[in-house]
Parts: sequence; C-alpha cells; structure tokens
Amino acid sequence: MDKKINGRIAELLATFFYIGYIPFMPGTFGTIAGVIIFVFLSKSFFVYYGLLIAIAACSVWVSGYAEKHIFETKDPKAVVIDEVAGFLIAMISFQFNGTLESLKYLVIGFILFRFFDIWKPYPIWNLQKLKGGWGIVLDDLMAGIYTNIILQFIRHFGQFLCFNPD
Repeated sequence: MDKKINGRIAELLATFFYIGYIPFMPGTFGTIAGVIIFVFLSKSFFVYYGLLIAIAACSVWVSGYAEKHIFETKDPKAVVIDEVAGFLIAMISFQFNGTLESLKYLVIGFILFRFFDIWKPYPIWNLQKLKGGWGIVLDDLMAGIYTNIILQFIRHFGQFLCFNPD
C-alpha cells in the first residue's frame, strides 16, 4: 500500500475522524466520541465488543505511526483514538437504554474516565512513558479499567452509598 494512503488512513483513525484537530480539549472530544459509540451500540453485545476490540487493537499501531510519521512529537494531542478505546473499556458490561439509571452510569463514567486520564494515578503515569503507540494507548486503557472498577463498585454497593435511590 502506498505510504501516502497509509499516512492518511493512520491520520484519519488516530484523530478519530479528525476530532483530534478540534483546537481545545481534544481528549474530551475524543471521549465524547466514545460516549456516542456507547450510547448507540452498547445494547448490541457483539457489535459493541467487536468494535471495542478492533479500536483497541488498531489504536496502538495507528497512534505509534501518527506519533512518528505524521506529528513527529511524543503523544500528540490530536491523537484521540486512545480516549475512544479507553472510554469503551470504562463502560464494559453497562448499557445505555435511555433510563435515568443508564444516564447516571454514563455521566459518572465520563467524569471518572476524564479524571483518571488527566490525573494519571499509579501505574497510569508509568504506562504513558512506554515507547510509541503503547505509551499513548495503555494509559487510557488503564484509566478505563480504573473507571470500570469504580462503576462496578457503585453498581453493586451503591445502595449503601446513597447512589441507588431504590
């Protein structure tokens, strides 16, 4: 395949269809793209998890390629496919069905994911130091895992913490 075509495909995917070029808060807009995918596809198990696996799997190569050949800088802000993958990980086993309950988990998930993605507690901070696409992507996947653990805790023990009005 031609290098120009490879570069254009990598740029398209790394910036998640050019969302990463939004001049302010590109990571937040990348996460919003993940929210949109979650809202529309979370009820379809095979589609959601298939897309999650595809995005997570290709994001390491795409991010690394974009870092080295397109942006020529470490962990470029325009690369947001990692936020999309991380948020989809954060929402594993949750569905959006339009209820107040599903909206609650979506909002809490969004806030927690952005918090972990920005704050980067241990070991997230160390993961971003890895070379190439691994460093770009793995910190966001770990932020998604942290978020999912807290969401699961709220789901199962929230009634004791006044999160569940039932």
